[in-house]
Amino acid sequence: MRCPTCTGLPITESGDALSIQMRREVRDQVKASQSERDIYGLMVARYGSATLLKPPKQGLNLVVWATPLLALGAGAVHFWRTFRFQQTRREPGTATDPYLAQVRQETGSRKSGDS
Repeated sequence: MRCPTCTGLPITESGDALSIQMRREVRDQVKASQSERDIYGLMVARYGSATLLKPPKQGLNLVVWATPLLALGAGAVHFWRTFRFQQTRREPGTATDPYLAQVRQETGSRKSGDS
């Protein structure tokens, strides 16, 4: 559980009054033999899903989780396409190079180094 008033601190490390109250509530729920799922549900109902250190991947949280992965994928595709385009553009001797095709035709298809 995360302290709702602190920045990124779990309630076990926070000295805030609200964190202390939340720790007491969790202890009371554990003593009452509540399951972990029930305790999380109770805390989320009282304080919101922002109190979870690992919020569920749904709704807006799903967008937050997915955006870096989508950006990484888009960057990889862009890099691959750019690299592939530059590689085909720089390769001499490909059929797409009209100047080289003309030179080979006029010289009888001799390669460099042939005598």
